[in-house]
Amino acid sequence: MPDLSPERRHILEHCGTEPPFSSPLLTEHRAGTFVCGACGAPLFLADTKFESGSGWPSFFAAVSDGAVTTKTDTSHGMSRTEVTCTACGGHLGHVFEDGPQPTGLRYCINGLALDFAPKNEK
Repeated sequence: MPDLSPERRHILEHCGTEPPFSSPLLTEHRAGTFVCGACGAPLFLADTKFESGSGWPSFFAAVSDGAVTTKTDTSHGMSRTEVTCTACGGHLGHVFEDGPQPTGLRYCINGLALDFAPKNEK
């Protein structure tokens, strides 16, 4: 992975979690694409983002079937589904089955694991 800030490295490489309601991406509402903060791979389109009230950016679908990878996470005495970037393996967050339609999924993603590419910028 590229040179990352200590906070970003903690999340992407060591499965950390940022404090809820701390990410500026929580209030990002422009058209564009949320990309991996480590490798720049496209992960989520802005039109799949929704306000979940969880304190982390939330999406109901990944940009494509292969963009993210999931696996069972049994850390912290819980059983959850971890979400990683397929391209680089960076930890993004978790996915839950309590999201809106059409998927019913809530990808609860650390803002520090993402960068935002507005649609009008190249």
